[in-house]
Amino acid sequence: MRMVFRWFGEGNDSVTLPQIKQIPGVEGVVWALHDIPPGEIWPKARILKVKKQVERYGLHLDVVESVNIHESIKLGRADRDRYITNYIETIKNLAAVDVKVICYNFMPVFDWIRTDLYGSLPDKSTALFYEKAKVTDMDPLELVKKIAANPDYTMPGWEPERLEILKDLFAAYLDVTENDLIAHLQYFLERVIPVCEEYDIKLAIHPDDPPWEIFGLPRIVTTQERLRDILNLVPSNYNGITLCSGALGLRRDNDIVSMIHEFQERIHFAHIRNVKLFGNGDFIETSHRTNDGSLGIDEIVRAYHDIDFTGYTRPDHGRHIWDEQCRPGYGLYDRALGIMYLWGLWDAYQLVKRKGVSNVTNPFELER
Repeated sequence: MRMVFRWFGEGNDSVTLPQIKQIPGVEGVVWALHDIPPGEIWPKARILKVKKQVERYGLHLDVVESVNIHESIKLGRADRDRYITNYIETIKNLAAVDVKVICYNFMPVFDWIRTDLYGSLPDKSTALFYEKAKVTDMDPLELVKKIAANPDYTMPGWEPERLEILKDLFAAYLDVTENDLIAHLQYFLERVIPVCEEYDIKLAIHPDDPPWEIFGLPRIVTTQERLRDILNLVPSNYNGITLCSGALGLRRDNDIVSMIHEFQERIHFAHIRNVKLFGNGDFIETSHRTNDGSLGIDEIVRAYHDIDFTGYTRPDHGRHIWDEQCRPGYGLYDRALGIMYLWGLWDAYQLVKRKGVSNVTNPFELER
């Protein structure tokens, strides 16, 4: 397991590179050029600038999240080849600085969806919250305005300029089915995966968040079966997955441990976080600790350990704690705590392995 930490860049993040460097076991940052519009080529000079910033602190930039997909590609429009060509040029430019993994998504119109950036938890910390009734009744334009208006930081996938094109995009997707979207994804992958193979960069598709239909828009990266189908579209190891427990785990019918074992050769990036699921369809993000949410984070980490996972891993979102003023979901403190919890589990399973025993209830009770 290779631990990395998402960083939004100088001037666009409350977390600094020196702080990231001090988190035990973190070897690199997960980054992006967030101001480059989807479909445009990432300039070599800009990429090299980030490389110099990051390497100054002994960190790497092996993982990019995300090189966003232009809506013309998702819609299968006549001009999609232009944007695919640009995507290929960006892949080549990233290869020049030894990027190894590109995390991307194929969600129509929206990236992730929450109804409250600061939902309240029992301990008075706050976290990203989703209220099902609000999504059911809300005009999506109002939701975009609410999230895009965050005064401190731009929110990836919710940039203010998207407001200008939102109505047209909804109209464009009216007749697009899930099968259409899968076909458009296949068209994209068939053109870019050979380039990824040549330049040794793996693509890792992120699940839809949440993994079900929203506002009548099709969603295709939702279940174990769907992931299997997507991997079979182009059967190359370079066509892979970002396995996000916090997204896929929102569906009670998804078995994350089973997915880890089935897709182990194609998981190029792991997002690990916990969520609390409520019976009415609401959910809120929690600390990474297993007992604080509805997901078996201990079993998820154990599954990664059991398959000898050597891919990149990051603590996904975190709570806002200790009065930290930060980007919603992306503060320093709770994600750093999350990393230490993940390392604690990993080290415990390593200890069990070294001792050559099984069925241990509490691995910390083993004599060292």
